[in-house]
Amino acid sequence: MTRIRILLPALLAFGLAAPAAHAQQPRFTRADTLRGSIGPAREWWDVAFYDLNVAVSPADSSVRGFNRITYRVLRPAREMQIDLQRLEVDSIVQDGRRLRYRREGDALFVALQAPQAANARKTVTVHYHGRPRVAARAPWDGGFVWARDPAGEPFIATAVQGLGASAWWPNKDTQADEPDSMRIAVTVPRGMTNVSNGRLRDSVQNADGTTTFTWFVGSPINNYGVAVNAGRYAHFQDVFQGEKGPLTLDFWPLAIHEQAARRQWGRDVKPMLQCFEHWFGPYPWYEDGFKLVETPHLGMEHQSAVAYGNGYRDGYRGQDLSDTGRGLGWDFIVVHESGHEWFGNHITTRDLADMWVHEGFTNYSESLFVECRQGKEAGAEYVIGVRAHVQNDAPIVAPYGVNAKGSGDMYYKAGNMLHTIRQLVDDDERWRGILRGLNETFGRRTVTGTQVTEYISRQAGMDLSRVFQQYLTTTEIPELEYRIQGNRLSFRWSRVVPGFDMPVRVTLAPGQYARIRPTTSWRTTDLRGVTAADFRVDPNFYVTARNADAPATP
Repeated sequence: MTRIRILLPALLAFGLAAPAAHAQQPRFTRADTLRGSIGPAREWWDVAFYDLNVAVSPADSSVRGFNRITYRVLRPAREMQIDLQRLEVDSIVQDGRRLRYRREGDALFVALQAPQAANARKTVTVHYHGRPRVAARAPWDGGFVWARDPAGEPFIATAVQGLGASAWWPNKDTQADEPDSMRIAVTVPRGMTNVSNGRLRDSVQNADGTTTFTWFVGSPINNYGVAVNAGRYAHFQDVFQGEKGPLTLDFWPLAIHEQAARRQWGRDVKPMLQCFEHWFGPYPWYEDGFKLVETPHLGMEHQSAVAYGNGYRDGYRGQDLSDTGRGLGWDFIVVHESGHEWFGNHITTRDLADMWVHEGFTNYSESLFVECRQGKEAGAEYVIGVRAHVQNDAPIVAPYGVNAKGSGDMYYKAGNMLHTIRQLVDDDERWRGILRGLNETFGRRTVTGTQVTEYISRQAGMDLSRVFQQYLTTTEIPELEYRIQGNRLSFRWSRVVPGFDMPVRVTLAPGQYARIRPTTSWRTTDLRGVTAADFRVDPNFYVTARNADAPATP
């Protein structure tokens, strides 16, 4: 997901370390637990296939349809939780029988009549209708977007990350369980085109003046990545010769913006794919292709149908988020949201609390793209520049099991954490191998943040647990305290978790960085011709430094 220029305070967060004193303790309800955890009515079944059929009516901002949920029975059970927010259930059917259910908030608890034998494959169909939540400020405050394009024609999209896909269709609304594949049939008024995920199977004009567009996703897909995008679209195509052969590229701008799209997307998409395949491995969805789709909101990482609303401007809405000049000359939304194809879509966290895996790596991908275009120093300038947006308002990792996300620092701060770890690895080919290895090991799977951090430590050959703990679970940036007395440098870490001993590079000689390994106790080393005025910490390390003998500043 993209972000706003000035980050809003996070609603809640805590982690392995104690929260900062100013952080408010969160309060959660049973509804949060039902939404965010794998409870008894969820744990016994595994989604295999969704067959979603939905008619979208801009005339009254309503939807109507059904979802056939095919699942594998992991162990026998008689009650099934299916999630659906606000919308009305017409019926729930299995094996030709209507099933009883009880509603608890946004959760439907369905009483199953047929035996649910272990290892069996079963299907249940939910018919529904209603007016889904209207997005107040998509994509951050999500839901359905009912808009008009510049020509006054209907322009419709969904954006539901965090809010949940059950805002507009019934499903097992958790990141922990993805279908192996999915069919998406969307009916819209004739004259409009709907673009969803995967590949277009067919379009059928109906007698009632509507058209049904049927798309098929041949890969696992997270629920929030499933999308409706309906408008008066133009369509053009290209092919990228990638690591796994020809990758089809499909572009769906509004018809009135086709020429702008051909210029902007034609310039940035192939260089972006080439760069990310180099660093992260092959594009994950060759079977489903790559699409860019113009939307009435800023952007979202909808799998194989990346949502774009940056107005065909360079930077982020015409701005350079790094304030270095390195963020201009390329379209931020094309790069950032496409980076999520690897981190967020290919690798998806089981719990929203670990959303930093999606956003931190994708924020870092921006600097890698700058590096691919302008060189390593330029990429470093970009990622260092975006530190100005870090709030340190709350920890990045949120409570688990309650569908909570942590601080918006999961973007800039987590991206700089990864840039810092690259310095610790100190071998760019090894670092590239780690990034590619994450996708090879965890691709098309749901993971925990712990699995990701432990993998990086193993592949780096060093224990990085306290580094991750520091940046992800506290609101403190490591502070290097130092004293210089003659040719002796004394140093230690402060404002850190217990046992923090991350190496850092500093100027031990004029114009030269060398590595020291501070702990929370004072250590000393020799200097050669460096005074307090000359002493520097390598800015590639996301830390602060303070002369312990200097007068205190406000």
